[in-house]
Amino acid sequence: MRSDSRLSRMLHALIHMDRLQGAATSELLAGMLNTNPVVVRRTMAGLRDQGLVRSEKGHGGGWVLARPLDAMTLLDIYQALGAPQLFAIGPSSDNPDCLVEQAVNHCLGEALEQARSTLLMRLGQVTLGDLARQFEARLHTCQGQLPPYLGDG
Repeated sequence: MRSDSRLSRMLHALIHMDRLQGAATSELLAGMLNTNPVVVRRTMAGLRDQGLVRSEKGHGGGWVLARPLDAMTLLDIYQALGAPQLFAIGPSSDNPDCLVEQAVNHCLGEALEQARSTLLMRLGQVTLGDLARQFEARLHTCQGQLPPYLGDG
């Protein structure tokens, strides 16, 4: 099963957007994320609907952050993406009358709910500003070894 990388990819894009000196076009973001601009527009529309980004039309237009990075949590982005399924594992429904299946599903359900709750709580504690500061710290330790697009701008 292929993992859903939308959260990671959008966090990546938003932090880059914060470093830009203007709006980021869907084409620029698509190139950065190795995807199609239509996919970027569709995804960014969900973020716009939640007040995280806004679009600017016309020459020099594109996507800009609607809030500072410190005012956006990973949970905000996760929810704006439609709260995708967190785990690939889950209960079985092959034979709902089977007492063994019921016991297994009950145990798995409790464990998955506890894990989900813990993960969502952690996502709510981390801001994009926290991630950007981690990036900045890494940038300073490996200056001169970065590709040009990750330089000082």
